[in-house]
Amino acid sequence: MYRLTPQNRLALLMHDAAGKPAGKMGYGLLRYGAAPVVAVVDRSAAGQRLYEMTGIPAARGVPIVASVREALAFAPDVLVPAIAPPGGNLPAEWRAEVADALDAGLSVANGLHTPLGRDPELAGRVKRPGQFLWDIRQEPDGLMPGGGRAREVPARRVLFVGTDMNCGKMTAALELTRALSDAGVRARFLATGQIGIAIAGEGVALDAVRVDYASGAIEQMVLKHGYDHDVLLVEGQGSLLNPASTATLPLLRGAMPTHLILVHRAGQETISRADWVRIPPLRDVIRLYEAVAAAAGALPAAPVVGVVLNTSRLGDADAAEAVARARDETGLPATDVVRFGPGPLLDAVRG
Repeated sequence: MYRLTPQNRLALLMHDAAGKPAGKMGYGLLRYGAAPVVAVVDRSAAGQRLYEMTGIPAARGVPIVASVREALAFAPDVLVPAIAPPGGNLPAEWRAEVADALDAGLSVANGLHTPLGRDPELAGRVKRPGQFLWDIRQEPDGLMPGGGRAREVPARRVLFVGTDMNCGKMTAALELTRALSDAGVRARFLATGQIGIAIAGEGVALDAVRVDYASGAIEQMVLKHGYDHDVLLVEGQGSLLNPASTATLPLLRGAMPTHLILVHRAGQETISRADWVRIPPLRDVIRLYEAVAAAAGALPAAPVVGVVLNTSRLGDADAAEAVARARDETGLPATDVVRFGPGPLLDAVRG
């Protein structure tokens, strides 16, 4: 199993995505990754200031250049196609830049659906000792269908669920994992997507798993870590509200959560790319998730114990007001974990 370490130096391939929602893999690595980012490749933003575009502290001083060849001046050793586009495929015109990176001796950590390791021409360019071509989205070996066995582990199992895709579920899980660990709790983040795996070094790329084995893949991961940790924080995917999403139900059944945390982008009223779907009031979304988790009493109940708002599109005063409204509406602790910290959620999941 490959992984990114503090000894690696990353170049992020992000053409036309720096500062935009499609660049979320790059933002995840900048904010939480073990390896430092030494350059961003984005021809449309070359020469601009990445920190001003993203607000991420680790982006300070990271140059934006127009090509992989220009990025070589900053001595990267791994290229990451660091976008998360709809459909998840490598843009065809990027293939030449991946080839340039491999020819220069860089490894490639690929989180897209396009399997670069199966491309004979690209795989044949991996020639140097230690060089690798890592396709992150791969189905684990030895999977079985789920059987609800995660309910037996002693660890509390916190699943992050959302009102939509791409609203901040991974960020919420990582921030709360860090805060619990700092408080002396044996907490572990369980990655279920390519960005989380690149950050954590292991996990299950749920959207690469055949549907018959999806809940079993999550169950297997929970069983692996649930006996030597106090709290498992399971990265959420998708949303029960989104017509394109298929990941939430396998997460609910595979993790058998003891707690749910609802994540919502403040101010968002309709589903992205399906604006005919209106997002219901948060209290109604909470009831939906709790009802599906419990399956009319057939399965263990999993209450929603807190709300995380993504307020990145709001100013400070409006963000604080949005958090207060969510707290008042739901009667639950609420916060923006990046802006205000995860403190209000700690007691809800650790005791």
